Amino acid sequence: MRASPWLCVISLAVVAGCQAPPLGSGASSSREVAPPPTSGGFDYQLGAAYQPATPVSVVVRDSTAPPLDGAYTVCYVNGFQTQPEDSERWLDRPELLLRDSDGDPVVDPDWPGEYVLDPSTPSRREGILEVVGPVITGCAEDGFDAVEIDNLDTYVRFTDTTRGRVDPRGAVDLATSYVELANEHGLAVGQKNTVELGDAGRDEIGFTFAVVEECAAHDECDRFTEVYGDHVLQVEYTDDLPEPFPQVCSSTTRAPLTILRDRGLTAPDDEEYTWEQCPD
Repeated sequence: MRASPWLCVISLAVVAGCQAPPLGSGASSSREVAPPPTSGGFDYQLGAAYQPATPVSVVVRDSTAPPLDGAYTVCYVNGFQTQPEDSERWLDRPELLLRDSDGDPVVDPDWPGEYVLDPSTPSRREGILEVVGPVITGCAEDGFDAVEIDNLDTYVRFTDTTRGRVDPRGAVDLATSYVELANEHGLAVGQKNTVELGDAGRDEIGFTFAVVEECAAHDECDRFTEVYGDHVLQVEYTDDLPEPFPQVCSSTTRAPLTILRDRGLTAPDDEEYTWEQCPD
């Protein structure tokens, strides 16, 4: 998910924080943790999983979909907000949800039905891991190569007590626990957006690569490639292009694997479907 246009910056000292211990969930994997390829085809299939018309070397799919045979497949996990279909399950754990000044659970206004999680204390982070951890380990069991943990940027988007404030240190500690758990099971972890992290995403949390939406639209692609080099998966959308896609592709700051997709991330049989990739 793309953050709101306004941003805040937190220092390395804040994002480093003190790290909460990861939640173990059985025997660790002997699989080597490896970043995605930096060449070949790339597709972003969160709206629907389908067989690409042309071969791809990297694809991102939801955790409920199977990995794509023959491709490095990244598993999407919503790690800092709830999925709408899981709302009732999370409401059974009300202590894990962020609250506004009236004591009501905070819902992301841009994504109706998604409650924001509260990682502010060790006990809350442990509770969140009890729910999200099995999704991550399930990605490994299903044969995915990596996970993309979405909505880390809630600490940027929810910053005041009136509408709900996500503790930055708690968010980073939870992210670190997600990375440690995933790595234990042979999965690399991609930083999703959250340009404010800078080097700390790689050096303090342990992300291996980045999955970035609309960095061309927000003129920040170089801030990701400076940290992760070629290991950046860049997605731009048809409804928010800053310039024609060929010009995006000609930029010296764009990632090697850069694609243009429709906002709904639909399948090829949908009239809104769009997929284009910058040439190697």
